[in-house]
Amino acid sequence: MTNDFTDASEPFLLFRAWFEEAQASEPNDPNAMALATVDPQGLPDVRMVLMKGFDEEGVVFYTNTESAKGRELAATPKAAVVFHWKSLRRQVRFRGPVEQVSAEEADAYFQSRPRDSRIGAWASQQSRPLESRFALEKAVAGYATQYAIGEVPRPPYWTGFRIRPTAIEFWQDRPFRLHDRVQFSRPSPDGSWTKARLYP
Repeated sequence: MTNDFTDASEPFLLFRAWFEEAQASEPNDPNAMALATVDPQGLPDVRMVLMKGFDEEGVVFYTNTESAKGRELAATPKAAVVFHWKSLRRQVRFRGPVEQVSAEEADAYFQSRPRDSRIGAWASQQSRPLESRFALEKAVAGYATQYAIGEVPRPPYWTGFRIRPTAIEFWQDRPFRLHDRVQFSRPSPDGSWTKARLYP
């Protein structure tokens, strides 16, 4: 396990190493992350989502743009996420502005999903009131019939978002709560990183 991380100079290389270890040790969803946005009143809103890709540009997740998080990101395109890998006793935090992925990137990921998940993206009016489970199952059946033959196209309201971090913090549990914390920060998503150790 990569315990000595305090000398790392590039955050995405360190994140890749930690994520690979999490994939080997976490029993469920090592790519799960808590995503925080804000509503029009400035009240924070947080939920678990799955990271579906990352590179030097940032971390990517997908959603219905008409959902609560989609509307909140349209109004305030900034977000924070945290990964918590309990098996490794580690956390990683990302904060920064958010942008939509390209249509080509969204199309490619959508077509990689299981067919039933693609049907579900059409059937679910995400975050809005649902009168009954039967209503959802009826919608699923209707779209399954509509797209019984051929590919299921990506709904126009379904896409991906990329968080382009201006801050990334790595946290490692240590005895007596004297944890190791290292934060990388930069003035903009295109800026250069600076690094600082933080008190626990």
